[in-house]
Amino acid sequence: MQRYFVHLKNSAYTPKDATVLLTRARELVGERATVRDSRVSKKYIEFDTSVPDGTDIGDLVGRLEKISPLASYEHIAERHMEKGEAIKRAIELFNDEKYWGTHEALEAVWKETPAGAERDLLNGVILVAAAFVHDEKDEQEICMSILRRARNKLEGATGRYHGIDMDRFVERVQGILNTGVIERFTI
Repeated sequence: MQRYFVHLKNSAYTPKDATVLLTRARELVGERATVRDSRVSKKYIEFDTSVPDGTDIGDLVGRLEKISPLASYEHIAERHMEKGEAIKRAIELFNDEKYWGTHEALEAVWKETPAGAERDLLNGVILVAAAFVHDEKDEQEICMSILRRARNKLEGATGRYHGIDMDRFVERVQGILNTGVIERFTI
């Protein structure tokens, strides 16, 4: 099986529609593919899919486009990237509302980082991305719980880290926790 993230353009859906969109996507693809999950950001409807080896991804995309036009799709395969490159990619994905991809891009870096402040910082960023994934599925309580875990990991994170203003990042997470209002942001 080959795994793909399919991103459709979103102009009308909210995270409250994620379950309905998942059901619709599964109906459209039938037995041809597996649609594991759906997530709804302001820009995209994201489907986490798998197709059998040798299957043309175009068929899957064509079926899903009955929901909304295609924005992009990405083949998900384990790739080794240099730390700086992986963090740069994670920032791009985060800012493009592709939070699961952010998590994927940073996970290998986090695993290879020795215990300490940097590893905790990376884990905190990963957890914020994971929290936003749950927000995209209209799971606010889970999102807030993960944000609390992230805030604990980000304790002491200040200054700039590979271009991320960590003071602002931590402030935004703390603001969400203080108000209870989930507002996704860019880094």
